[in-house]
Amino acid sequence: MESKTKLIMTFKANDDKRISISVDNPRADLNEAEIISAMEIILARDIFAPNGATLVSLIEAKVVTTDTTEYDLAL
Repeated sequence: MESKTKLIMTFKANDDKRISISVDNPRADLNEAEIISAMEIILARDIFAPNGATLVSLIEAKVVTTDTTEYDLAL
C-alpha cells in the first residue's frame, strides 16, 4: 500500500472562482499558524495569477492523505 499526503490551500480569486494550490508531502509537524502565514504571503506577494485572476482571500486549507493499493491482475 502506498500513502500520499498533500496540503491543499484554497483561495478566492477576484472573479469569485475557487483556486487551489497543492503541496506534496508537507511536513508532518506543520501547524495551522504556519499554513495561514504561508497563504497570507502568497496573497500579499501576488505570486500566482491563475488564468490571469488575482487571489484575494483565503477560503480553506487541509491536509489530505490517500492510501492506494494496487493489485496484480496478470493471469
